[in-house]
Amino acid sequence: MYRRLRLCSNKGGYEALPDPPTVLDLVAIRGRLEREGVAVVDARVMLIASLEVEVTISRAGRLLFKTSSASRAETVFERLRRMLDLPPMEPPGPGGAPSG
Repeated sequence: MYRRLRLCSNKGGYEALPDPPTVLDLVAIRGRLEREGVAVVDARVMLIASLEVEVTISRAGRLLFKTSSASRAETVFERLRRMLDLPPMEPPGPGGAPSG
């Protein structure tokens, strides 16, 4: 399961972290994204995918969405989750807002 999105410390994006920690097969993920028509930059230890917003995907499962909009980050997370068969995000806490 992924933790709720949280605003990054530099406020330039939102991140989703897997809980428990996981290891992603970046080669397989790159192939899936490319088959879906998503442009991907392979930086060996991470992938940079061009979706509605740029998403950095680390081998450790961390997803970084480069947008200042929490709702846009959540929408892109769900699209990416379906494409890659990733675990869902934990349910919202009180108030339903992203944590951070």
